[in-house]
Amino acid sequence: MAPAIAAKGLRKSYGDKPVLDGIDLTVPTGTVFSLLGPNGAGKTTAVKILSTLITADSGEVRVGGHDLATNPQAVRAVIGVTGQFSAVDGLITGEENMLLMADLHHLPKKEGRRTAVELLERFDLTEAARKPASTYSGGMKRRLDIAMTLVGSPRIIFLDEPTTGLDPRSRHNMWQIIRELVTDGVTVFLTTQYLEEADQLADRIAVLNNGRIAAEGSAEELKRLIPGGHVRLRFTDPHAYRSAAAALREAARDDEALALQIPSDGSQRELRSILDWLDSAGVEADELTVHTPDLDDVFFALTGDTTLTTDQTKETVR
Repeated sequence: MAPAIAAKGLRKSYGDKPVLDGIDLTVPTGTVFSLLGPNGAGKTTAVKILSTLITADSGEVRVGGHDLATNPQAVRAVIGVTGQFSAVDGLITGEENMLLMADLHHLPKKEGRRTAVELLERFDLTEAARKPASTYSGGMKRRLDIAMTLVGSPRIIFLDEPTTGLDPRSRHNMWQIIRELVTDGVTVFLTTQYLEEADQLADRIAVLNNGRIAAEGSAEELKRLIPGGHVRLRFTDPHAYRSAAAALREAARDDEALALQIPSDGSQRELRSILDWLDSAGVEADELTVHTPDLDDVFFALTGDTTLTTDQTKETVR
């Protein structure tokens, strides 16, 4: 199956400042692809180019099988966009916002009303449908925003930081909506500053930094790029602690806390090996904890001043 989005050598500059410096992206159909990066990294610029809102300086892009440069209208017919700032008109009702979108998509009156009713019900907005959108909570406005995006039945949806400013409950509700969209076969291109969000939702993640893709892969693949995983054993019996420390010479010692820190990738195989050793040595640890790098570690390593060099991270994880 052809990818939903394929970009090669995408470049965009504003004046003498390069924002996108030759990035390549491939988004498989029916998946969630998340673009991470610090403020100013170029995430929104990438979304605007891929959704035909602005033009790239150079590069080849196909969205939904259509060439972005030669057939932007065909691209617009298969995509939907929910930007950082809500497109909801607060002066009219939720229902009127939906009907306005139906008119913009040139749907017949009867079909437009049916679509509006169905989407308002799907997004749990039926009771508030005839109230001014200005009275909606942040979560309700975001749900209405996405419902409006779906009026044209897009197969590819760009969500640019869709949960910014939402409370935790509303954010989790939005995650469920995104999962349901993908279950229906929709492709979601997601930008976010919430690393947990990308970890929860994305099939693949690309980290954008200084206009370039620093690394790309699944969440687990990216986490394996970062060193620092370990197993921590804590003891209450000083004798057991000393015995374990003598045998596990590679472990870092914390004599005050009676704890040992053993380098580990957190795999089941390594954990089983440590537990088997404890059993065979007759040593009992009072507490065992496993730490593996998370996306926070990945983000800071790839976008900050860390021990990881560009050469170590520039290749896509396969």
